[in-house]
Amino acid sequence: MRHILYLIIPLFTITSCTNSIPQAPDSNGFGPYEGQSVYLGDQEYVDTFKKLDAAWAARDYETMKSMIMDGGTFNFEDGTSVTTGEAFVTKVEQEYQNSVANSEEWGWKTDYAFAAYPNGALEVDVANQKGQWVNAQFTSQDATYIEWYQFLDGKLITWYQAKGAYVFE
Repeated sequence: MRHILYLIIPLFTITSCTNSIPQAPDSNGFGPYEGQSVYLGDQEYVDTFKKLDAAWAARDYETMKSMIMDGGTFNFEDGTSVTTGEAFVTKVEQEYQNSVANSEEWGWKTDYAFAAYPNGALEVDVANQKGQWVNAQFTSQDATYIEWYQFLDGKLITWYQAKGAYVFE
């Protein structure tokens, strides 16, 4: 029995040591800055996106404004650029009212969303390394939209929207 214990104790020690070595995540791309790689992000950022998307769909502008950092950069597909939550929701409401006036359906289906983040730039204070980014695609009655959301501490700090022709399946 004693001989078995002498074999088992070192085996547990070796196993526990090998499992505690942290592994760096695998990069799945590269960024625009020297030394920068891109990694898959965290679910919490996708959840933050989903909260903002739900508020947008419900036209819950107070929730939207609370999630948008003033002083950010927010670019709509039509070339409109705004920097505050108030201006962002004003533009969204304008788009909604235009769709109502034109008897167009307002709304979308969220096709996918995933989080990613760049890291490791030699210049450490680059803007795209703050927080994480969520990429999402939407389809509406007339178009396909692809958007990038940069979140930091639960707030949207950068947003880009692109619109393409609706792709029928």
